[in-house]
Amino acid sequence: MTETIRIRPARTGDVAAIKALVAPLADRRILMAKETVAYYESLQEFRIAEGPDGEVIGCGALHVMWEDLAEVRTLTASDAWRGKGVGHVLVERLLADARALGVSRVFCLTFEVEFFRKHGFDVMADQSAVDPVVYSELLRSHDEGVAEFLDLARVKPNTLGNTRMIKAL
Repeated sequence: MTETIRIRPARTGDVAAIKALVAPLADRRILMAKETVAYYESLQEFRIAEGPDGEVIGCGALHVMWEDLAEVRTLTASDAWRGKGVGHVLVERLLADARALGVSRVFCLTFEVEFFRKHGFDVMADQSAVDPVVYSELLRSHDEGVAEFLDLARVKPNTLGNTRMIKAL
């Protein structure tokens, strides 16, 4: 089935489709919904999965957090395509993108622990994955995803209860 899925960079015209993919999962508190402007601001981070007819069937983003660290974000597939390899193809592309950027570790916050384990991610026991100097620099970020990665108290009320995982490339 994955041979019928095409992955491409997101375009501005994809924002409505990204929001539509995220909405049902945000309603179920699996993904965090974002304001439309946030999707436009991070559009270059997104990859789009298209089905054989060109329909947007999934999306995912890679957000660089530091020199050696990035996060897989907003990974989802449409209900009709869930379980058919869309997530697999997207994750593999995002990991390839991370390698091309020079990132050596990729992080995610997920409820899909087994899915990410199959892709080489491990559950993070603690935040020792970040050097204390880098930690202090990351504290200056205004990005909510970075705050969630650092497990800051200010984001705990919004945390969905998902698992922190990391993969060395």
